Formats: sequence, structure tokens, C-alpha cells
Amino acid sequence: MNDEMTTVHIRAGAERDLRRVQEIERAAGGLFRELGMDRVADDSPPPIPVLRRYVHNGGLWVAEEHGPYETAAERPVAYVLAEPLDGNVHIEQVSVDPGSSRKGIGRALIDHVAARAAAAGVPALTLCTFERVPWNAPYYKRCGFRVLAGDELTPGLRRIRAEEAHVGLDRWPRVCMRRELAA
Repeated sequence: MNDEMTTVHIRAGAERDLRRVQEIERAAGGLFRELGMDRVADDSPPPIPVLRRYVHNGGLWVAEEHGPYETAAERPVAYVLAEPLDGNVHIEQVSVDPGSSRKGIGRALIDHVAARAAAAGVPALTLCTFERVPWNAPYYKRCGFRVLAGDELTPGLRRIRAEEAHVGLDRWPRVCMRRELAA
């Protein structure tokens, strides 16, 4: 975490945030180029209609960063997409603008989704991610997730993994992960 004092405000995403969410995704995706994962780096962000669906279903959350010299005109620096899947809440995407990374903002978004899901009686969060990318599976392990064995995958997770394989993401090892939530 950066030593600079930062306050993060998390709020429900709105229509006005959708273009900014796409910008964050492009910027964050560019980091994959450093690992030779150009296909991932060049991937398009979620289209506006998809993001709009998350807004309408309450599954888009954005984080605004308020540092010591920030103005009141904030805009998101990170976002999370989450939706129900097989009785759990599935995190489809978490992205932080590289200029705001390493400040705990991604973890704050995950914890926000976890708190809301736990309050609703949801047993766990799930996600699918790259196994060997430092800011993917190793990071999520530090956030309380564990890698699921193949026989632990729910039908929805198997469907997501099949879709990921179909679009070529299995070129790099992928895993499904789960974080248990307190009742």
C-alpha cells in the first residue's frame, strides 16, 4: 500500500461512469503487455450495453480516490463487476487504474462486495483469474480466496471457464477461486 494518505469512496456505478470504466479497463489491461500477454492487453473493455446491465442489476461498484489535494470533482479510479452465480456472488472483473494501484483500492472494492453479499446471506464470492499473474491469483489469495479443485466447480463456473477457453484465455493457466463469507 502506498504511504500517501488516501481516502476511498465506494458507490454504486451509474450511467455517467460507463465510459470511465472502459478507460480504467484499457489502462489496467495494458499491464499484461509487460508479461507478454498482448492478447489480454489488447482485449476490448466490456461494451456499454453490458456495463449498463450491471448498473441496472446493482452489480457495478466504483471507487473514487480522495487524496490530500483532490478537488470535489471526482471520477472513478477503479471498479468491480459482480453478479449472482450458483447461489454465490461472482466477481466478473476488478480493475484499478495503474495510477491509483497499490493503495488498497481493489481490496476495498472486493471487501465492499463481500460485506454486501454477507449481509444478504450469500455464502461466498467466486471469481476466475490467471493463476500466475502477480496481481491476479496470488493477490486474490491475500484477499482471502482459495483455488477451487476441478470437482468443486459449480455449473456456472464450468460455463464461464468453457467460455474463457473458447476465446483463448487458456493460453495462460486459469483458476477459479472462492472466498467464504461470514454469516
